[in-house]
Amino acid sequence: MKLQAITPSHFPWFDYARYSFSLGLKTDKGAYLSGHTASEFDPVSKRIVVHGNMTDQVKTAYSKIGTILEASGMGFQDVVRIVEYVRPEGIERYAEAAAVRAEVFGAHQPTVHTVPVNSLLRPEAYIEIEVTAAPVGRATDVGSNASPARDSAGLVYLPTVQPVDSQGHIVGAGDIVAQTAYIFEKTGKMLAALGLGFNNLVKTVDYLTPSGLANYKGTGRIRKQHLGPIYPGAAGLIMSRLVHPEALIQYDFIASRDPLECINPGWTRYEKLSYSPAVKAGRMLFMSGQGSLDPATEKIVHDNDVVAQAEYTYSNIIAVLKAAGAGPQNLVKTIEYVTPSALANYKKVAQVREALLQTPYPASTGLICQALLRPEMMIEVDPFAILD
Repeated sequence: MKLQAITPSHFPWFDYARYSFSLGLKTDKGAYLSGHTASEFDPVSKRIVVHGNMTDQVKTAYSKIGTILEASGMGFQDVVRIVEYVRPEGIERYAEAAAVRAEVFGAHQPTVHTVPVNSLLRPEAYIEIEVTAAPVGRATDVGSNASPARDSAGLVYLPTVQPVDSQGHIVGAGDIVAQTAYIFEKTGKMLAALGLGFNNLVKTVDYLTPSGLANYKGTGRIRKQHLGPIYPGAAGLIMSRLVHPEALIQYDFIASRDPLECINPGWTRYEKLSYSPAVKAGRMLFMSGQGSLDPATEKIVHDNDVVAQAEYTYSNIIAVLKAAGAGPQNLVKTIEYVTPSALANYKKVAQVREALLQTPYPASTGLICQALLRPEMMIEVDPFAILD
């Protein structure tokens, strides 16, 4: 398998060749795009700027995405999954983003993941949009008001699952364990409607608020009740607020119809956890988020140094890839979650990517979270790879 950077002949917003990520990668499984905002180079100020209200910004982001998809030989009709990263001010105007999305996609309905973030790397941006284009399978109504679940070549994307009932009311107010239990109850019904079960899950990503953190460990019991015997890859991020203002936690899920295999470099710490370092489904490798945690000692290394933490994190990711018989050349996409304290030196992480990764660089999205589950961590990287 050869990964191919998507390089539009005309991309007027900025010079994408200057960065340590690709606008998107074309693979034999589809196209995986980086997250895109309304950012563009301003020749007068000679810097990247973001203009416009939510509607304007979403239209610009989708213009970029359309240009990249066209360069890959695909279009909006090939999109199976959309992730919309929205900062708090954007959540209040999220209906505007949904209206533009409906205009862009028409009758075609990809699965939508709505992810509130503390901020975006472009602070004027309300929203960043990331899409996956791949073979389009059936869409199944699983009771989500936002979007259907979508099949794509053996993968199944579920829409974001929130702890709200059919009337939009919060369930388990103030209780993160009760909210997690309700989310898994809803998810079980979604999976059953697709002819699947929890044993088909390859990736879970949960977002929680600081007020839910004290009892977050209790949600592990809910995961162990439902997940396995091969635990999915996972990531957990702390954000200042979620889609519903009373939600303490929300989840995104990906499942596979292919047989699953756990991939582990030999890290024994995962024997007590409800997630795996990585799960292989066909040639897809769904990896857990990694940070600067020593797998042997479970201690954080390189305190207060985001560049050194990034180098250690990417080394851990490469160790997982190696255990799968792969390498950095197989990385298709990375999501970098950084804390506010990391921002001053975050630009230097590009040098780490240039040193440890290979061209074509993976698609990438960079986001600002409230904090990470280990407070000493300044960066967590959520990777995805496709094997040869």
